[in-house]
Amino acid sequence: MVARINTVAFQGVEVLEVDVQVQIASGVPAFTVVGLPDKAVAESRERVRAALGAIGLSIPPKRITVNLSPADVLKEGSHFDLPIAVGLLVSMGVISAEDIAGFFVLGELALDGSLAAVAGVLPAALGASARDMGLICPAVCGPEAAWAAKLEILAPENLLGLVNHFKGTQVLSPPEPKMATDAPSHLDMLDIRGQETAKRALEVAAAGGHNMLMIGPPGSGKSMLAARLAGILPPMDAAETMEVSMIHSVAGMLDGGALTRTRPFRDPHHSASQAAMVGGGHRAKPGEVSLAHGGVLFLDELPEFNRPVLEALRQPLETGRVTVARANGHITYPARVMFVAAMNPCRCGFLDDASQACARVPKCAREYQDKISGPMLDRIDLHVDVPAVAVADLALPPASEDSAVIAARVTAAREIQYQRFADVAAVRTNAEADGELLSEVATPEPDGKDLLTDAAKKMSLTARGYHRVLRVARTLADLDASAPVQRQHVAEALSYRRLGLAG
Repeated sequence: MVARINTVAFQGVEVLEVDVQVQIASGVPAFTVVGLPDKAVAESRERVRAALGAIGLSIPPKRITVNLSPADVLKEGSHFDLPIAVGLLVSMGVISAEDIAGFFVLGELALDGSLAAVAGVLPAALGASARDMGLICPAVCGPEAAWAAKLEILAPENLLGLVNHFKGTQVLSPPEPKMATDAPSHLDMLDIRGQETAKRALEVAAAGGHNMLMIGPPGSGKSMLAARLAGILPPMDAAETMEVSMIHSVAGMLDGGALTRTRPFRDPHHSASQAAMVGGGHRAKPGEVSLAHGGVLFLDELPEFNRPVLEALRQPLETGRVTVARANGHITYPARVMFVAAMNPCRCGFLDDASQACARVPKCAREYQDKISGPMLDRIDLHVDVPAVAVADLALPPASEDSAVIAARVTAAREIQYQRFADVAAVRTNAEADGELLSEVATPEPDGKDLLTDAAKKMSLTARGYHRVLRVARTLADLDASAPVQRQHVAEALSYRRLGLAG
């Protein structure tokens, strides 16, 4: 008899059905796992052996073969422990094959028979729901799985609980979906003294989902501004929450199976590798640009990042997705982010202050700024100068608007965009509009169009730069609740484009 258990393997956020086949046959005692398992899967036999012993069962001294089909797909992760154990229980006659046939099974076994959390439960649950199947997962992952509609979920705390459920001596209650209670942020725009231009640009970026670069000397408040961006962004809607949560589920980042509506804010250190930034490694995990999907990717000290790392971001910033290529296949992750970066004007940081600048100014500024390629800069909508803050400004009273007031305007502008693009797939904000759609919604009035045409010639704007000005102008009009894009909106959008980085 061959017991067959349904489980899944992951390719990005997509799930592939895996048939776990368990056979107990006569012969020299052995426990073999085949079907292209990785190290974690191969080691599952020891965890399974110990877990079965913990509930009073022993593996028969026979030849046990576990085949993970399809055999040409790499099987990675510890979530194969539970389906292998259940397959053994079916082969041993402890659980009926009919009872388990309609479920996807995944979970990691501890040596005492308890079930530990595994990555990818949410996409597995959605895949099971789409196939009219149920799901068996660890109890700690139950709230995550419960977000999938029309799905029977069994979430035991240990292997014995699952056995007792099928024996009829214990009933497993269905888990309830859980939403994380996010701690209130104490970062507020009221903390920023001066920098009105930068705060305005930050509001525009938040309203339209635009990329932004802040350039200024050390201590001017660039990092403070970026840290307060999350406080003015609107919460995610249901569709965005599910998209982001699926990525975080695959990465094993959903704490206690709870989802959150707070937009991601990722700020990797400048020592991050290319694989860490865009995804990759042995198991092709999502990188920072995918973990920031739907939110903000903030790179402080932008020129200090390795050039290949920055160049690897060019395609994701343009297409909203990243594809990790491997010899045995390609894995695609969503990567629609607001890209926000900060940098000093030169290595010493005091390009415009002769009293503090180094002896190599302005040569050091050109060398420092040349680390950022032109194509990379062309993908950034807003280029903002953040000058040094005068000591007198620090003594000024707080600004009249806090983050809540600014967030209300941002949310209103986003609502206009959601309605505008309601019938357009994969477009939610002005920053994502392109081609004919952009021309349809963002063509300025005649005087604004003339201004943009003249400025494009004088500033030598590329086609991409031209379209990015249109997107920003559309966002500025939305902040003013203006249906047409007017001349003043084009003028302000042009002010955020720089002829060059040099100060």
